[in-house]
Amino acid sequence: MLDWLSLDGKLILYARIIRAFSYGFLSIILAIYLKSIGLSDVMIGLVISATLVNSIIFTMFASFYADRIGRKKILILYAVMMAVSGAIFLVTDNYVALIVAALIGTVNVTGAETSAFLSLEQGILPKTIRNIRKQNTAFGFYNMAAMLSMSGGALLAGLPSILQSLAVEATDSFRMLFLLYMLAGIAAAVIYCFLSREIELTEKNAKDKPSAINLSPQSKKIVTKLAALFSLDSFAGGFVLQSIVSFWFFTRFDVTLSDLSMVFSIAGVLTAFSFIVATKLADRIGLINTMVFTHIPSNALMIFIAFAPTFQIAFLLYLARMGMSQMDVPTRQSYLASVVKDEERIAAAGITNTSRNITQAVSPSIAGVLIQSLLLSAPFVLGGTLKIIYDVLLYSNFKKIKPEHEQDK
Repeated sequence: MLDWLSLDGKLILYARIIRAFSYGFLSIILAIYLKSIGLSDVMIGLVISATLVNSIIFTMFASFYADRIGRKKILILYAVMMAVSGAIFLVTDNYVALIVAALIGTVNVTGAETSAFLSLEQGILPKTIRNIRKQNTAFGFYNMAAMLSMSGGALLAGLPSILQSLAVEATDSFRMLFLLYMLAGIAAAVIYCFLSREIELTEKNAKDKPSAINLSPQSKKIVTKLAALFSLDSFAGGFVLQSIVSFWFFTRFDVTLSDLSMVFSIAGVLTAFSFIVATKLADRIGLINTMVFTHIPSNALMIFIAFAPTFQIAFLLYLARMGMSQMDVPTRQSYLASVVKDEERIAAAGITNTSRNITQAVSPSIAGVLIQSLLLSAPFVLGGTLKIIYDVLLYSNFKKIKPEHEQDK
């Protein structure tokens, strides 16, 4: 199976599956755990923002130094830091220590990975594909496998409720999940140790490109525009991170952790299969068309969720949205990899992912303020509106800029 993908490509998939499984439960429980230890809504927003600041710092570090230090070494380092972060959450509930853990680890709270691993893996993945015509499919599998794993992890979010029913103290009931997160970091580090030298930048390209952050004038123009647009999309998405949506369901409809775990698990399965649909659709109508025409209706549904009168209606609207909302992810990654050179991919991914993380780090804190000010559903309306504006701007700027393999579409 996947014989068009090298062993390195499969190892990248395995590592992401393990990370995604742990992100599945962590993104649901984190805000609720922080609330259970007495943090205010604003402080919870700050911790969530700190996790995104981490992504900014380490994504930029990878962009500058991955091809100097070594891609494999950086991946292993980040996995070890993920384990350390999990260990801190495991052993203490001190607010300052938790901020530190959020800043040094790769804690993911979005429901769709934003960590520093992504830029490296997105730059490496095209090198592991034996048939270039499989590139869209490769990115589809990369994201589908992660989302299915995240859905499985989401089911574990109900574990604290089960433990509490057995008379385990509320805060202690979350410890087992932080232990699993730490072990996931260790497992990912071990997997990365088996990557070959084939994932590194070739000596020829390294000589042609002494600084990993340099881009050709043409690529710089494209990447700058995409970075600006992606930052708008990500800022909007920061209002409806999975941790915030989880907290919204919990607060507005008094939904239990067990029910929340089921909600996000089902949503994750729908999202996972939408990735493959997206790649098939992109092969027919093009990457940009797929990104835009699946994104707009999903963002309209996000706005509708804000006005849902019951949990059942909100749940159905959320599932409908999640069936389309992430179809731009593999297509966006494939598009970026197709419009820049091989040796520019990590830099391009780093720049665009950093721009996304910077703006996304701001909005959770704003969402916390809105929620605490009793404007509980405002994040959905604001996020959905801004995302629709992004879709229109993306289409108007890039509908004529096509990858080489799409010139006949």
